[in-house]
Amino acid sequence: MKPRMLTPARFARALAAYGTLAAAVVLLAPLFGAEPLSFRAILDAVLGRGGSVDAEIFLLQRLPRVFLAFLVGGSLAVSGAALQVVLKNSLAEPFILGIAGGGAVGAVTAISVPALMISIGPFTSVHLFTLAGCLACMAAIYRLASGDYGVSMNTILLAGVTFNVLCGAMIMLLRYLVSPHLLVAMDRWMMGGLDVVGYRELAGLLPFALPGLFLLFRHSGALNQLAFGEELAAGHGVDVAVVHKQVFLGTGLATAAAVTMAGPIGFVGLVVPHAVRRISGQDQRLVLPASFLLGGGFLTLCDLCARTVVAPTEMPVGIITAMIGGPVFLRILFKSRN
Repeated sequence: MKPRMLTPARFARALAAYGTLAAAVVLLAPLFGAEPLSFRAILDAVLGRGGSVDAEIFLLQRLPRVFLAFLVGGSLAVSGAALQVVLKNSLAEPFILGIAGGGAVGAVTAISVPALMISIGPFTSVHLFTLAGCLACMAAIYRLASGDYGVSMNTILLAGVTFNVLCGAMIMLLRYLVSPHLLVAMDRWMMGGLDVVGYRELAGLLPFALPGLFLLFRHSGALNQLAFGEELAAGHGVDVAVVHKQVFLGTGLATAAAVTMAGPIGFVGLVVPHAVRRISGQDQRLVLPASFLLGGGFLTLCDLCARTVVAPTEMPVGIITAMIGGPVFLRILFKSRN
């Protein structure tokens, strides 16, 4: 993962290409769905010349869903790109931190106890319990990994895997105890989904995703140095302990925001960064923003498939990403063995 620096001109051209691709996906995806929409009716509503059912479907269902898919996919992809550098593991992805497991326990707890159903602003009780579970796991893992010499990335990796196993056991216990008619809601959440009406859910995503993404983008240059090794990075003036701490915090916040609003959608943080590096090289100053753009477009396309392939019903988007990401994971694993 040793980066070759890009010239400013090549950097600008590459980022413009990724941006154009992402913009095309975001603009075109809301036009497709289980039911065809009248573009003229949508345009009339946007220009204030009257409303229609087609315009409401486009503006209040499909467009916010596309925005949510783009932000969730971008957050997971950037988190995966950063983790693969700091953990020095090409198979690392956001859910390896154990944060998704904590969020899943929170969501299953909220679903299994209907009396807990509340709503605060854009958050329902499922969102609140998921967020609490994510943040609790993140805090526990950070505490375990902290020592006299900073944050140990190896301990974070081991603690994350362990917490995922423990959380899986807790979920099985809750599934055993809960009434059968609630199991469908639990399973649906565990598969990941982007069901949204209006823009309130986006308001719940941004307060956690934006600070997390800021921390990751801020350290893109330092991640280039870390790719050469921690000793060389420290020799070039990089505070390795601070970068590790802030990258963990950034990936934790971005992943927690994504899991809270969309459930545990896997493999986006694995597939997309590898695709970006294969196309554009290892310079993290490009890999991170390009991963955000490509990750957002990738999950938006997966969600488009999820809501059209089996229309009029809908497939959880987590199934689509798993079908794509599973073979990619095996291919990377096979290459790393050789």
